[in-house]
Amino acid sequence: MVERACPDCGFDPDAISYEDVPPLVRESAARFAEVLDRPDVRVRPDDATWSPLEYGAHVRDVCRLFDTRLNLILLGAADGAVPQFANWDQDETAVADRYDKQDPAQVSAELAVAAEAVARSFESVPPAARDLRGERSDGAVFTVESFARYFIHDLVHHVHDVRC
Repeated sequence: MVERACPDCGFDPDAISYEDVPPLVRESAARFAEVLDRPDVRVRPDDATWSPLEYGAHVRDVCRLFDTRLNLILLGAADGAVPQFANWDQDETAVADRYDKQDPAQVSAELAVAAEAVARSFESVPPAARDLRGERSDGAVFTVESFARYFIHDLVHHVHDVRC
């Protein structure tokens, strides 16, 4: 969870409201659309750092994953359960799905769709449901509210990573 300002990207979870999350999702997707159009989109700054294309594919998948997880939280509330999220290894996914070989234009289009879907999902949660909980496989427990902040930090941080 994000409990204080990030020393790398400057994201401060206390400086945003839940209502800020959907517009920030859309802004991050728009910024990635610009990045994915750059001529250096496949260039890694060093061997240990993803290229802008790899970050874009990752952000697309993060949007999809968090949309699924948000819906699990909301569905879990119907039967009184606190859903547990399966582990997701982002590095394994990047290799298995060959992020570095994907088409930047397709990643951009898919990211726009995924970002809009998750933004709408967060918008659809009524204030009374924002205390509903979900649990990560490592035991970390999130409310919809803290989950939204954790998610948007990931997007803002990756915008910072690709310097856009």
